[in-house]
Amino acid sequence: MPEDGVPYWDYSAGDTTLKPEWKYDPERFRVIPRDASAAAITSSALFELSTYSKEYGTEFKNEALKILRSLTSPAYMGVPGDKYFILNHCVGSIPHGVEIDVPLVYADYYLLEAELRYKGLK
Repeated sequence: MPEDGVPYWDYSAGDTTLKPEWKYDPERFRVIPRDASAAAITSSALFELSTYSKEYGTEFKNEALKILRSLTSPAYMGVPGDKYFILNHCVGSIPHGVEIDVPLVYADYYLLEAELRYKGLK
């Protein structure tokens, strides 16, 4: 995982020990895109999980907050005046060649859900 907690596409896309189930062309993707949509989903889920685990609850909450802070930084947030979307740098499906490094509506949904879950923990 990158230091900011926002994963590379498919979480394991940069793992050279795994063989992709699709025709991965490293020449086409010299830089593996980050996936803010996966990060938003993960952050929301970790906030939720933190409420169920006595042993790992604090760790889950801290990781979720780290991811949320990264997502709400200028690196991933849309700029004022952008229409319709909050987050940038999301990936739908590289193997299908669609939604690569774009905003996605479900990323915005999970970002807002993560924010609400975080506020509910305070």
